[in-house]
Amino acid sequence: MKKVLVYGVACAFLCTTVLIAVASDKGPAEMTLQSTVDPAKKPKPVLFPHAKHQETLTCADCHHSKGDDGKLVAYAEGMKIEKCESCHNKAAGMPKGLETFKKAAHKNCKGCHKETGKKELTKCATCHPKKK
Repeated sequence: MKKVLVYGVACAFLCTTVLIAVASDKGPAEMTLQSTVDPAKKPKPVLFPHAKHQETLTCADCHHSKGDDGKLVAYAEGMKIEKCESCHNKAAGMPKGLETFKKAAHKNCKGCHKETGKKELTKCATCHPKKK
């Protein structure tokens, strides 16, 4: 009986540890964003400081999903985060201004950067640094 109790407690501890680790996974600290579905004629990858954005924003500020009816579903904790271009691509029938990953990102990111009042954050080179 004592063995069952010890194994049960050990199993509960391991399961809790794994769940906490999975729940706290906030993705990579740095990311390079670039469309692969509808690539631009002159692709300009974005060097995205994901961890820096997480310091001041919540996941729901940027991430969302799409319901079976095709409408936006707000982000909920633990929701699987798909690649933006899985929906934001020319074949998906998104509204004008959201029909490509590039356009959706510009609308979301530049809109947020404008709200900060820091004009330099809306300049192209902020997100698309020139190659050295």
